[in-house]
Amino acid sequence: MVYLNRNVTLNQLKEVVRNNINHKIDYMSDDFNNEQKHALELFQKRIFLEEVIEEAVSFNKKIAWDNSNPNLKLTTTAEELIEVFKLRSDVYASINYLGEFKDGIEGLNFDIFDKNSAIIFHKTNNQMTGSIRIIFDSKKMLPTEEKFSFDNERKQYTDIAEVSRLVVKHKSSGLDLGFKYLMAGLHNVFKNNDIKMTLFGIKKEHYKLYSKLGGVTIIKELDSYGSINVPFLIVSWDLSLVSKLFKRSFLNLS
Repeated sequence: MVYLNRNVTLNQLKEVVRNNINHKIDYMSDDFNNEQKHALELFQKRIFLEEVIEEAVSFNKKIAWDNSNPNLKLTTTAEELIEVFKLRSDVYASINYLGEFKDGIEGLNFDIFDKNSAIIFHKTNNQMTGSIRIIFDSKKMLPTEEKFSFDNERKQYTDIAEVSRLVVKHKSSGLDLGFKYLMAGLHNVFKNNDIKMTLFGIKKEHYKLYSKLGGVTIIKELDSYGSINVPFLIVSWDLSLVSKLFKRSFLNLS
């Protein structure tokens, strides 16, 4: 029986696809060559999805997590991750955000930052209703750094993280219960993994809500966030300074 090294095999497949994706067969029609290129591009995305799933599952299994709520979990299986990616795509499609936060594969919203993120989800009646990720800082720029550099924050704090891909299905106005659970999960990761500061972007109109959580500071105002043409704020959130409201309404959830 022959055993293949999975990582070596994936790397070999990536190299084959990279070398052939723009190669045309002269004696075949343009339609054939275009279909071949499309098939190779899709295969390339599938290989990347496999990489993301493998590394994200491994990363989340190492996250310190102290949680008694059976409906709030870290993603530790491929099936859970696929469900999260589908939820992101569905929610972003419904609010016209896919232009800025593009699907990795149609119907599945993922990217390279999932590889080093704590990815949390919440379920109600066995249906996934919300998810959020906390991207641990690494050698790569954090995603919002395409708009604003976090170098000053890195000088002030030894360990930072970016909060992103917050999606809640059937979100109501105000402090939606799904939102509360996900924020409690974020606090859990912050507390148990020695993160010093979290950073993220929000619509300016939502600042009043976030300011009630305590420890939230505006560090940059933007006229838009990429293709989302409404005022945005880049904020920092020190979860060691959360308000009494946060402790009462978010951390005391049963």
